[in-house]
Amino acid sequence: MEMTMRWYGSRYDTVTLQQIRQVPGVTGVISTLYDTTPGEVWTREAIHALKEEVEAAGLRLSGIESVNVCDSIKVGDADRDKYIANYIETLANLGKEDIHLVCYNFMPVFDWTRTELARVRADGSTVLAYNQKAIDAIDANDLAASMDKMSNGTVLPGWEPERMAKVQELFEMYKDVDGEKLFQNLVYFLKAIMPVCNEYDIKMAIHPDDPAWSVFGLTRIINSEKNILRLMEAVDDVHNGVTFCSGSYGTNLENDLPHMIRVLKGRIHFAHVRNLHFNDTSRENYDFEEACHISKDGNFDMYEIVKALYETGFDGPIRPDHGRMIWGEKAMPGYGLYDRALGATYIQGLWEAIEKNAQRG
Repeated sequence: MEMTMRWYGSRYDTVTLQQIRQVPGVTGVISTLYDTTPGEVWTREAIHALKEEVEAAGLRLSGIESVNVCDSIKVGDADRDKYIANYIETLANLGKEDIHLVCYNFMPVFDWTRTELARVRADGSTVLAYNQKAIDAIDANDLAASMDKMSNGTVLPGWEPERMAKVQELFEMYKDVDGEKLFQNLVYFLKAIMPVCNEYDIKMAIHPDDPAWSVFGLTRIINSEKNILRLMEAVDDVHNGVTFCSGSYGTNLENDLPHMIRVLKGRIHFAHVRNLHFNDTSRENYDFEEACHISKDGNFDMYEIVKALYETGFDGPIRPDHGRMIWGEKAMPGYGLYDRALGATYIQGLWEAIEKNAQRG
């Protein structure tokens, strides 16, 4: 595996490449062209400039998260083929720049959903959190405004103000899109892009829905072992793969995370390893918060998750995710330096121990 961290670019991120370079064992970053809009072609020149900036800091551009899929493709409207052609051109430009991993999602309207971006925990750290009662009591328009207010003036991927200004229009677009239609639109998209992925060896790694259930009546389809295996079978190509995000799949406690990793052997191209702490799992009061990466701080057995990745031969990029805000740091919610650095070293410690135990028999 390759240890990486997510980086949003020098214009947007509160963490610098120089800081990331100093985190033990981190050799790459996962980045994006944040100033592009979904559906727009990424030019080779812009990709090259990003890659040069990363490499000048002594790191590798290990993959892209995300080349966002525009809503026309997701709903399957009359413009989807035009935007798929743009996506194919972007993938070709990435391939020409020797970039071979793209994380993306197929979530309607909202990229991810939280009700708090700075819940205070007992130790004084602050974390992203989700509360079902709060979701049930708020209008989607009000949540978009609330997220912007809680952002500390930083960017929130998936919650861009320009896009959120069109929330009602977006909901109207998706009103007749049920789970089956969304799934078929995803298959259509993947089949269309597989030729360019094969030509340039680009591994498409779909990110699961976060959380793993319907929010504001919007359908969710990448949320369980059954559904992700259905997608792997529908487009049976190694370049159609998975971003295994333990936190997103883990929002549904019925998902057996180590087992899912094993049944997806060979199709996991990217891993987000993080932990959640559940305060209430009753349907009407569902409440969870991001935890630090160690097992005992949350509900997941992080050792077993990392062990499953190791035993299935996972050799792609891996990154810590959604760190706490600690030690007085002011940063993009979930994406500060300090706690993610602790998470990166913890994951590497687990990997080293598992690897050495395996080698000793």
